[in-house]
Amino acid sequence: MTLRFGTDGVRGVANLDLTPELVTALGRAAARVLDCNQFVIGRDTRVSGPMLEVALAAGLASEGVTVSTMGVVPTPAVAWTAAHERVGGAMISASHNKYPDNGIKLFAPGGRKLRDEVESALEAELDRLVHQGNDASAAPTGDAVGTINATPEHLLGYADSVVDSLEGRDLAGLRVVVDCANGSATTIAPHTSGRSAQGGRRRARRRGTRLRRRRRPCRGRRRRR
Repeated sequence: MTLRFGTDGVRGVANLDLTPELVTALGRAAARVLDCNQFVIGRDTRVSGPMLEVALAAGLASEGVTVSTMGVVPTPAVAWTAAHERVGGAMISASHNKYPDNGIKLFAPGGRKLRDEVESALEAELDRLVHQGNDASAAPTGDAVGTINATPEHLLGYADSVVDSLEGRDLAGLRVVVDCANGSATTIAPHTSGRSAQGGRRRARRRGTRLRRRRRPCRGRRRRR
């Protein structure tokens, strides 16, 4: 069994349909078909995200690709970085699917959505790798092996672009509630909301897979026992 592209990448139950072995092969196929020597990877807050990130990065690096991992970021941050850096990209997320699911959305160099014929070529190359194996004689070795580096600074670049999109306007005087739930925006919301509000107070923190806010007790009310 291999993967098939749907309307928005490949999805399935992590570690069952979307296994590390299959995702590593997908990384190899992406490096060959998309023909780019640099790649950025982002993910959401699902517990399977780091596992699939490592597998995808390994597949890409084994083909000589330089991989930059962004950590937990919104999908647009990956697309923006791929476009800004003129590199390939991948977002590990299943969006609104159930928590056990996960998925991988690939971006062509420049942050563009993959064309249908490119997805077909990826499926064909993935099938070949799964059923025939990798040709070890052609594998990069030594300095030709790709590197994997954490690059959280790309997220700050995307945050700058979000704030710049306000074109000088600010949210001063407004009270804005940002509900990040357990989503990927938990990493960027503090950088954008505080700057756009110009001094507005914000206090949020993420623990594990949940975002918790510190609540101040209401004044003038007695607490119920």
